[in-house]
Amino acid sequence: MSPEAITTPVVDTAKTPPDRAYSRARAARRRKVLITAARVLVLVAVLGLWELLSRSGTIDPFNFSMPSKIWDQIVTWVTHGTALGSLGEQIWYTLYEALLGWVAGVLAGVVLGIALGRIAFLADILGPYIKVLNSIPRIVLAPIFVIWFGLGPASKVASAVVLVFFPVFFNAFQGAREVDRNLVANARILGASDRRVTLQVVIPSATSWIFTSLHVSFGFALIGAIVGEYIGATKGIGLLVAQSQGTFNAAGVYAAMVILAVVALVAEGLLTFAERRIFRWKPSGSEN
Repeated sequence: MSPEAITTPVVDTAKTPPDRAYSRARAARRRKVLITAARVLVLVAVLGLWELLSRSGTIDPFNFSMPSKIWDQIVTWVTHGTALGSLGEQIWYTLYEALLGWVAGVLAGVVLGIALGRIAFLADILGPYIKVLNSIPRIVLAPIFVIWFGLGPASKVASAVVLVFFPVFFNAFQGAREVDRNLVANARILGASDRRVTLQVVIPSATSWIFTSLHVSFGFALIGAIVGEYIGATKGIGLLVAQSQGTFNAAGVYAAMVILAVVALVAEGLLTFAERRIFRWKPSGSEN
């Protein structure tokens, strides 16, 4: 063996490269922090510009109000209540109506959507009627519901139901139609009845479609409750908006909108959490 071969340094090949999973997780955390910081900066910039333009008179503070006044209005409602009672009572009243309408609309949409998705004859009969009803601007039904059911929660629940039903129905219908035919055929080969195929194959396959509609439909339920309260009610966030508008209190209108946005975001977070718990087998977004 030559002297050069003896003195040549040996490269350490046993050194392991950085853990790929750890690096990707670290990059994902950095990206999440960056996105959160960018969102906060955008919000601060918009609110700061709004406040500056209002205080300088560039925009009319009477009509557009300003973030500081909106915050003061929220603090006043929280600490001293509203003219209708405590703020918590108003939030709960609206949330109660929206939840009832949401649950009823989701159940009706899922049941009818799965049924029409599974039974073509039924879909051929009821399909045109559902399309006609879907073409009606459903917000205009709110005054009719107030006439039918009065100023109580029933009219607001009805408004929420008609807004929630259609997006849930169409997603459930499409989910039932998009079921893998091989799964259905295999279930039938194994002796499954129509009922077992629907319960154990069709509904689980359509669940992701249904959950997609739930995120949007709860916002629709809030809209239905608010519109109904705005038209006629004894309490609720929608009535706060109507009273603030009637007294030319722009800060009150914006404060009610902020409260509704917070409620909607909390509901969205709960739905997202439930979806992730149910669909833990699904990949969580794109991997960078």
